[in-house]
Amino acid sequence: MAGHRAGTGAVPGVRGRGRPRRVPQPPARRGTPAAGALPRLPAGPLRRRLPGAAATGASRGIGRAIAETLAAEGCALALCARGEEGLAKAAAELRAEGATVFAEPVDVTDPAALAGFVERAAGELGGLDLLVSNVSAGNVKGPESWEASLRGDLIPFAGLVEAALPHLEASDRAAVVAIGTTNASDTARPAGANSYSALKAAVVQHASALAHSLAPKGIRVNTVSPGPIDFPGGAWETIRTSRPEVYEEVLAKLPIGRYGTAEDVAAAVAFLLGRTGSFCVGVNLVVDGGLLTRVQY
Repeated sequence: MAGHRAGTGAVPGVRGRGRPRRVPQPPARRGTPAAGALPRLPAGPLRRRLPGAAATGASRGIGRAIAETLAAEGCALALCARGEEGLAKAAAELRAEGATVFAEPVDVTDPAALAGFVERAAGELGGLDLLVSNVSAGNVKGPESWEASLRGDLIPFAGLVEAALPHLEASDRAAVVAIGTTNASDTARPAGANSYSALKAAVVQHASALAHSLAPKGIRVNTVSPGPIDFPGGAWETIRTSRPEVYEEVLAKLPIGRYGTAEDVAAAVAFLLGRTGSFCVGVNLVVDGGLLTRVQY
């Protein structure tokens, strides 16, 4: 990975009649990653430069971390988000680091606008190989929450894949990742009986169904489901300050002893998009610090 290469964890040597041996390395120290630091990924999971990777919701938080990780791997990026100012800032900072970036403010609840973004992105980047759907209406409340979650979570994911399908079919290593949530797999706090949890469960199901229907066309589809992720401006930062008792309650459920970072999620996305994850089809990769206690079959 450009700028963030990591070793294999062993040093090749010679033993006996020239047979290679592996010399174990000291174990990595455990602890909370430094704020804003990218995690070290397996060496070059996206080593070959790609014509294009498109990501929605990429101006901040998890989406921004995904964009940074893919840029560091040599991808040309097409990014969209609703907020024009935040998106412009993110794109400018990525370009300053040497990334190729096409950025456009888009309301993903508008199917025509989203499809138009995909077409313009493919034109600007010369094609699309990777697709990341990182959109959500959030944990909305009230009588309109169900429609808001449907229009903000499930429909944009379905529309994004449908619009990008001709470009993905033309790629020799197409991959799609949808961002889900552990709320889709649980009922206890922080999950609950709400539209966010239910519609994210629908996203996971649709991703799995797409995975099996599109794999024969050479398109891999997987999901990354984050647990509690604390980043600046995110929901858990708000809860930490406004409802500290809830923040501490959920923290006590995390055996790893910390909340996740946006970079933790980005590393999982990069794995599933890259060659090291090329045999993963229909996977729901949970990134939750041990929050879920069920056995994952």
